[in-house]
Order: sequence, then structure tokens, then C-alpha cells
Amino acid sequence: MKVISSVKKFQIIQYFSYFYTLYFAMSVGRQKKHINPDKLSEIRTIREGLLNAETLSQNILKGDTTSLSKAITLLESTHKKHQKEATALLEKIIPKTGKSIRIGITGVPGVGKSTFIEQFGLHFIRQGKKVAVLAIDPSSPVSGGSILGDKTRMEKLSSHPNAYIRPSAAGSTLGGVAKRTRETIYLCEAAGFDVIFIETVGVGQSETLVHSMTDFFLLMHLTGAGDSLQGIKRGVVEMADAIVINKADGDNIERARRAKNEIQNALHIWSPKPGNWLPPVLMCSAIENKGIVEIAQVIDSYLEEHKKSGHFENKRKAQQKFWFNQALESQLKTDFYENKTVKSELKNMVKSLESKNSNPFVLADELLKKYYQRLSENT
Repeated sequence: MKVISSVKKFQIIQYFSYFYTLYFAMSVGRQKKHINPDKLSEIRTIREGLLNAETLSQNILKGDTTSLSKAITLLESTHKKHQKEATALLEKIIPKTGKSIRIGITGVPGVGKSTFIEQFGLHFIRQGKKVAVLAIDPSSPVSGGSILGDKTRMEKLSSHPNAYIRPSAAGSTLGGVAKRTRETIYLCEAAGFDVIFIETVGVGQSETLVHSMTDFFLLMHLTGAGDSLQGIKRGVVEMADAIVINKADGDNIERARRAKNEIQNALHIWSPKPGNWLPPVLMCSAIENKGIVEIAQVIDSYLEEHKKSGHFENKRKAQQKFWFNQALESQLKTDFYENKTVKSELKNMVKSLESKNSNPFVLADELLKKYYQRLSENT
């Protein structure tokens, strides 16, 4: 008799749960006209109350992960009412944040990030820490969907009471992170998590945004895929605080050693990082749980040195300024496209772009002038 793995069982349960929820929703839709309107209003009130900033903040500060998940969903919502509550929520919880260690982890697809994070997370849990994992999955450019399967890939970690895993879709956001990853870090810190991993979608030209929200940036590398530095963008390597060569086991150990030497030689030709920190190159085997302790020791040494020198605090202050500017740009963009004049003129201009004689740069300049003119008229 063929034994079904626990991961497969989990997936089967997920499928049945999905179809049951779909069936239930359809049933409620058919029976909605028979439900007492007063009862429906009561249900809506209770549901909205669960997304109330005051209630969520109180529960999050108590370490309630269910409320944490609801709060993250609230952050990710584009509904105006939800955005207002999300802003109020952040105002309440941000003063309680800043005590965790934020570790960014990136690497090419297939390097073994999920397996490594599971072993690394369990290591910190054995030390009495609480661990949160924010796993960012790539989104399809066609359907916009994401698999979000990190909980099944980190089976042991996801079932531990001192761990929390939140998969999120990258959507159209560049930088290897989701749109509200920065705010989600705050929520996890407020919920009492000591170590927060941010797993990016993979290495590319835009995979550096995670560096602006973490204390330690770890680049994972895979051997046996051609030249050791092939496919890794220089910008990512320069931002790395340590490079880990994963899957250094079995017949791959010798290749891992060669890759380690090649990368170490390459790193010496680049400018030193702040504090004269030279990113170490380490080998590990996540599947055999080897090298995990050594990587944790490197992170401890890095944090100890940078806290003594003041670089740790300066880095966080610089990150705050960066995200302040990012928030301003995002809000300005939103205000621009929600402006009535812009909405009206934009439709006509988009249609005119179909003409070969239209100049997109001139049209953009005209639209901005009309936007600023309307602003000045309203002030």
C-alpha cells in the first residue's frame, strides 16, 4: 500500500477546504434573499469589527498570530476603508517595534532557500527565540496569481508554536518583496517575534530592495551551475553581508570548495563594506543541517561589531529615511491618478496615443501641467 506523505495530506486537505468554502459561499449566495436583513447587518458589523485597528493592535501585542494574519491582510487590501484602518493600526503598533533582528535571504531559484530557512529558523527556536518568515512568491504576469506554497515546503517550522510563516505574492512590486513587506515586519515585531526572515523571490536586477529593510543580507549560491559568479548581479553581491554556498554535500562538496575560493577571490577586488566588514563565504548543507551554526555565529559577530560601532543604528535610521521617501512617492502617485482632471484627460490621451503622430512625452507634459493648474485653482 502506497504511503501518502504528510505534505501531500496537507495539500489534499487544502484542496477539500477550498472546494468546501466555495460551495458554502455559493450556497449562502443562493440563500441570501431568505436571510433576515438585520442578521446580515449584525454579521457585517462583527466582520468589520475583527478588522478594527484597536482590536487588532491589542491582540497583536498579546502575540495572537490569528490577529496578525488578519492585520497583514488588512494592510494588503486596496479598499479605502481598510487602508484607513491599516494606517491607524500602524500608528498604534510602531512604537512597540524595532527589537527584532531582520535577516534578508536571496538567491537563484532552486538554491534551497526554503529548506535553509526552515533549518535556520529551528536553530533560533532551539535558542528560545520566536521566528517569523515572510516568504515572497513571484506572481504570474499573465494571471497575477502566485503558488504561495512555502508552508508546505517548511513543514516542521510551520507547525512549531514559536514560528509564523506568511507567504505573500510579489504582484507588480519590484525588489524581490511584496508591496507591504516593510509594514508587515513592523506587525511581526509588535507580535513579539525575535528573528524575522524575509525570503525574496530570487536574484535579479531588482532584487535589492530587501536590503533596505533588513539588518543582515544573506546571499545564497548554488554550485554546479556554470561559472560561480554567473547569473548573479554585481549589485546584489556588493550588498551581501555573507554568501552561503548551499547543497555542499555528497559529490558536490568539492565543487562547493572551488566555488567558495572563486567567490572569496572576487570579493577582495571590491570596496570594503562599512566598518571594513569583509563578507565571509561559507558552505552549508541545509538538507543535512550542516553549517547552520557557523552561519548563525557570523550573523552574531556582524551584529555585535556593528552595534558597538554605531553602524547598526545609523543603518536603521537611513532605512527609515528611505521608506519615508518611498511612502511620499507612492502617495503622490496615488493622488495623481485619483485626481478627477487626470482621470478625465488620461482617457482621451491614451486614445490619441493610437495615432502615429502622437508624442507620449508631450502628452505626459501636458497632463502634468493640467494637474498642477487644477491644484493651484483649488488652493
